[in-house]
Amino acid sequence: MHALSQIQPLNASFAEAWFALPAGERSKTPRGTIMNTSNSQAGAEQARIYRDAVTPNTPVPEAMRAMAEKVVDRSREAYDRSKDALDASVVTFERSFDAAGQGAVAFNRKFIDITQRNVNTAFDLAKSLAGAKNVSEMVELQTAYWQKLLSTMTSQAEEVRALMTKVAVTTGEPVTEQVRRGVDELRKAT
Repeated sequence: MHALSQIQPLNASFAEAWFALPAGERSKTPRGTIMNTSNSQAGAEQARIYRDAVTPNTPVPEAMRAMAEKVVDRSREAYDRSKDALDASVVTFERSFDAAGQGAVAFNRKFIDITQRNVNTAFDLAKSLAGAKNVSEMVELQTAYWQKLLSTMTSQAEEVRALMTKVAVTTGEPVTEQVRRGVDELRKAT
């Protein structure tokens, strides 16, 4: 039996005309894409049969329509999932950028605060130096200032490090949450 005889024809008259042709003169597909004919009259006849069989009023089988509807529904679902994933990613980036922006503001405030403290300490030194009675007292004041400044710089560096850690965690949280949700969704799907 020929493979095309197993395909439900679009039109009964098309199928009858198609299978009435000798096997050697049938095209391999109902669209006539591969013609296997010995003369041009047979080829023209095949083209006429196909043209007459497929008209604007040719009914589309119910199974084909149902399959097309399923494909459209599945495509829509895939699109909606993709769109939701894209929207979630955009929100994640926005949150991450917001956190990074807030982190930058926090850094700026911290640096301004540290600078103000250091400037105030320098003014305190200058006032003390202005009131010194002799060079020996000036050397003592400067020595004390530099010792205090070194310990202060150590604590200020710790403040900045703690802030950087906090900002890094806060900035990364939205991304971490998004990855966690994605993994959870993958687990549910499998």
